[in-house]
Amino acid sequence: MIDENGQKKGVVSINEALNLAYEAGLDLVEVGANSKPPVCKIMDYGQLKYAHKKKMQEAKKKQSVIKVKELKMRPKIESHDFEVKAKKLIDFIKSGYKVRLVIRFRGREIIYADSAKEILNNLFERVSDIAHIEQQPSMSGYMMVMVVAPGTNK
Repeated sequence: MIDENGQKKGVVSINEALNLAYEAGLDLVEVGANSKPPVCKIMDYGQLKYAHKKKMQEAKKKQSVIKVKELKMRPKIESHDFEVKAKKLIDFIKSGYKVRLVIRFRGREIIYADSAKEILNNLFERVSDIAHIEQQPSMSGYMMVMVVAPGTNK
C-alpha cells in the first residue's frame, strides 16, 4: 500500500487500508491489480478520473482523421463529364483528402473493363505530380475501384 504522501506502507490488510483512507478523507484505489500482492494507493479518485479524461482529450486532439472522398463514374463517360470529375479530383487532392475513384458497371457494360481502367489511369495522370496511387484499379463486383492519396510517389 502507498499512502497519500507517496510513502510505501508495505503489505497491509484491506480493512486497515480502508480505515487509513477514511481517516485521510480520500479513496483507496487499486493501481497495480496484476502484481502479487495487489498495489493500492490512497488518493482522490475523482481527481484521478479527471486527469485520465484530460489525457484522453489531448490524445484525441493529436489524432488525425483521414477523410476519403468518392468520385463515381460510368464506363462510357463523355469528355466534358470527365473534365468535371478531373477538376473535382484535383480540388480534393489539394484539400488533403484521399479519393476513391469508382466506375460502376450495369449489365453488359462489364465488357468495358479495359476502357474503365484507361479512364482511371487518365484521371491519375492529371494529378500524378501531387498524388500517388494507394490502391491500383481492381474489380469489386460490378465496380472498378482505385484509391488516390495526396503526396508524391515514393
